[in-house]
Amino acid sequence: MFRFESDRDLIQSFRPRDRRVMEMPPGLSFPLFVRDYLAWTETSGARVYLIFSAPGSHKPIGIIFRRDSMGGENVSRMCDWCHHYGSSSEVTMLTTDVTSKRRVGVILCADLRCRERLEDAANRSGRHTLEALEQLRARMFRFAQEALGIEAKPAA
Repeated sequence: MFRFESDRDLIQSFRPRDRRVMEMPPGLSFPLFVRDYLAWTETSGARVYLIFSAPGSHKPIGIIFRRDSMGGENVSRMCDWCHHYGSSSEVTMLTTDVTSKRRVGVILCADLRCRERLEDAANRSGRHTLEALEQLRARMFRFAQEALGIEAKPAA
């Protein structure tokens, strides 16, 4: 869990290269408490924003993804983070810049509503969601660390 006191704090959670293209989500009020992660889609639908914290840390990490077209073929895919199966309009390639000349991508839920899908699956099976949500955040951080070189500072 983490907290934002202002929109400036939220913007600071993103890498400097991403801050220049940010579109804030509508209707936010501060202070803002975030339980697991915060995700929203830009008005145009071209970008998806994600803010989460690494396991054992309360420092928010922001990543801006672009939705990249993977062709006109409508096929089923599985989200690498929550393992939800869906059509190519639901589960798609999201990419982000590593440098000005290099991008990385990952197959994810197009709207990053992984938490809701995990909670729904846990409720239907009678399980608790805590472990699934911890694994989800661990997968998010593994991507940030391995693909983007983002490090987390442990909670104080």
